Amino acid sequence: MSSSTEYRDFILERLSCLENIVCKPMMGEFLLYCDGILFGGIYDNRFLIKMTSTNESYFLDKEIPYTGAKPMYMVDELDDEEYLTKIIKETIKGLNKK
Repeated sequence: MSSSTEYRDFILERLSCLENIVCKPMMGEFLLYCDGILFGGIYDNRFLIKMTSTNESYFLDKEIPYTGAKPMYMVDELDDEEYLTKIIKETIKGLNKK
């Protein structure tokens, strides 16, 4: 199943609190970048972020974005702008350590 453009637009609206968010289509799904760093995506109408040591303290559910992929964290608390900003910044911080 592919993600809908309506769900993509909903997520992008929720992420509008962050600067430099870029969404790129990829085989029916959407990859999400912040400041050029791939931090997550929209898969089957689920907002997933990469797993890092800096975001594990949020105790998010692990989901597989597609068959054969590594697990990612699913973010389902989408109404709290401060929470979203914080968790994405923490994720990017962890990805910058690599």
